[in-house]
Amino acid sequence: MTAAQVLLATKDLSREEWLRARMAGIGGSDVSAIAGLNKYKSPMGVYLDKIGESPIEDITSEAAYFGTLLEDVVAQEFTKRTGMKVRNRFAILQHPKHPYMLANVDRMIVGKKEGLECKTASEYLKGEWEGDEVPTPYLLQIQHYMAVTGYDAWWIAVLLGGNKFIFKRIERDEEIIEYLIKLEGDFWANHVIKKNPPEFDGSEASTRLLQALYPQAEPKSEIQLDKTVETLIEARDAYIEDITALETKKKEIENQIKAQMGENEIGHVGSRTVKWSNVTSNRIDTKTLKAEKPEIYQQYTKPSVSRRFAIQ
Repeated sequence: MTAAQVLLATKDLSREEWLRARMAGIGGSDVSAIAGLNKYKSPMGVYLDKIGESPIEDITSEAAYFGTLLEDVVAQEFTKRTGMKVRNRFAILQHPKHPYMLANVDRMIVGKKEGLECKTASEYLKGEWEGDEVPTPYLLQIQHYMAVTGYDAWWIAVLLGGNKFIFKRIERDEEIIEYLIKLEGDFWANHVIKKNPPEFDGSEASTRLLQALYPQAEPKSEIQLDKTVETLIEARDAYIEDITALETKKKEIENQIKAQMGENEIGHVGSRTVKWSNVTSNRIDTKTLKAEKPEIYQQYTKPSVSRRFAIQ
């Protein structure tokens, strides 16, 4: 495969210019969302980004901010531990045959056809990195980079919880790369180019996106829904019945265990531990507060508007 083309140099690019340039194709961080494997972003979110109509501002979260801030630290530590030198590649790269595939990589390994992805992660996510494991979104991101660059392997270095450093080598996987080329090509041709939005899925990312798109209802406004919604409602009703039956069975099992626990807080069986613990919660009695101290209740009451979904 020939080397990646340079779509745009990024060294002196402003953040606004960089965000606009990302609209020209699908980047490594978009891939897992398109595949439905990203809990923070949905296929619809990627689609709206690419057509410039995302209602969610690109505000850097604290986690992303410190991830960028510590990128140099992670890269330097990688060099220190492996002896491999790395260099920045200040460019948005483009696949030579599939121009919708873009890559903005962290580092290149000097003297090798290999790259480096630098990450920081919470201590709570350490289980995702045990052994040879690499979280699926990052694995797809790295295979995407190898697809664009034609490189043979990629390294990922991670600072976990601020005090544990790990690094892993990921080999090029032609089967995954072929899957990504097709997946991204279909998404770009059938959704972005045709301005044909994908379906919303059941992810939390889709829920947040819908809240951002339609934060408030127009009071008393009505619409005649498409006939296909009847089928969706029937499917939802069937799922509710299944969920109710499963929840009842779950409670039945839990109650049988509780009966054996009795007054004991902790129970052991095989390799498993059961806990039925005391929990104390302190809550403000808003009803009494409103009746006896209405001025204080009013002072600390803040109205908020949200939308409640219901089917009758």
